[in-house]
Amino acid sequence: MTHKIDPCTLVLFGASGNLSRVKLIPGLFRLDLLGRLPDTMKILSVGRQEVAPDAWHADIKSMLDAKFKNGVDAKVFERFIARNFYHANAPTDSNAFRKMKATLSDEKVFPQNLAFFLSVRPTDFAPVVDQLAAEGLTQEDKYWRRVVIEKPFGTDLPSAQELQKSISKHLKESQIYRIDHYLGKSALQNIMLQRFTNTLLEPIWNNQYIDHVQITNTEMLGVGDRTKFYDSTGAVRDMIQSHILQILALTTMELPKDLTPKGVRASKIKVLEQIRPIPVNELSKHAFRAQYASGVVNGEKVPGYLEELEDNSSVVETYAAMKLFIDNPRWQGVPFYIRTAKRLHEADTRICIRFKKAPLQVNSQDQNWLIIGIQPRECIKMEIQSKIPGLDINTRTIQLDAANRLPEDDTVDAYEALLLNLMQGDNSNYLHISEAEAQWRLVDPVVKAWAADKKPVYQYPAGSRDPEASKVIFEHEDQFWRTSIELGGDKP
Repeated sequence: MTHKIDPCTLVLFGASGNLSRVKLIPGLFRLDLLGRLPDTMKILSVGRQEVAPDAWHADIKSMLDAKFKNGVDAKVFERFIARNFYHANAPTDSNAFRKMKATLSDEKVFPQNLAFFLSVRPTDFAPVVDQLAAEGLTQEDKYWRRVVIEKPFGTDLPSAQELQKSISKHLKESQIYRIDHYLGKSALQNIMLQRFTNTLLEPIWNNQYIDHVQITNTEMLGVGDRTKFYDSTGAVRDMIQSHILQILALTTMELPKDLTPKGVRASKIKVLEQIRPIPVNELSKHAFRAQYASGVVNGEKVPGYLEELEDNSSVVETYAAMKLFIDNPRWQGVPFYIRTAKRLHEADTRICIRFKKAPLQVNSQDQNWLIIGIQPRECIKMEIQSKIPGLDINTRTIQLDAANRLPEDDTVDAYEALLLNLMQGDNSNYLHISEAEAQWRLVDPVVKAWAADKKPVYQYPAGSRDPEASKVIFEHEDQFWRTSIELGGDKP
């Protein structure tokens, strides 16, 4: 499905920041290269410092050279540079936003449909919207106006609701684009389509056939130079509250009434609100946390989290696993095991679905699995039982393996897809406020309980597999962490 794009101006706040330099400007260039930007579309980059037009264009060239190692097409580059303007918004200048309005009001240069991308500190989201509104830049009298707010949308439910209260004084829900870059990934958008366009899958996508579901995001990297940020956030708020719960929503939602943004969002909101609250009085049976200790990753010795932080008192998790249940007819009784970790033995994001035992059991064969690989490999795999050729009746597991991405397919960055959606007015891959609230409502009690419990956190060696103690959340003894998309999944 493609949508028409109106002539528009994209205003990028935080122009000199890492996101803008590495993702947004190169992403917009690729959209131009693919012929997806309207001819008259303009880009106004907003930064704190004064930068001359020639210097800004030279800086853009350096961003593109860093991203496109084989060079850029001269004709497209010329066209792209002609779209780009720079505006200094000095924080000490009380008239900065009035000056920006004066710049943008030149209709001969800038189309009046405006999209503001706020790549700024979370504490600046509400003040920037206030100042845009004060200059009338959020009013939709004749033209559309949209505002992108980067993750995180709040740090808990009360702060998310406070931010919403502040910005909704000036913006309708249809104008607010809360970005979770995971939703721009083609592999995630494919989950819904594979489910609902295949008769092979949808009839068995329920508690009658499914034993349990695992949603996993693991990294081999540590927190790096983000120690202070990470210690104020933790794995639950960094990954589970946003990315992993969105994967869960796409995996479990009902068929939308239609594929409009409104229809898709309604289905996701409904299932997120049906997740059973985690019982804090039995938290140890439903959630597990740990921190990586020193260890070996890819043959290299690496320090532990507490060493990097230089604070042995921290109880912030770098590994988090939870057991969730969804209270609706499709999923009643099916456990969903979600986990995220840094410094584990592999880097992978996947959905693993284990089916119930078949009517005929031969030699206690393995149960069927369906695995959807999201990254690094986009694939769908099915494990089924097959007779071993020979005189005896024995079975073995075979794997049907299909790549979702072929070598000749376009490689589209998530931000490229989301920037295009923004200009199209398609907010189905952006979070609705009800989704953000449901996600915070679910994780807040766990984050709060863990923060209050100051006992030392379980340690796992960097580069190791899941901590043995994490299995405490499993419903049955025969359940295990699927630690690979390869055949057998390292079953114990």
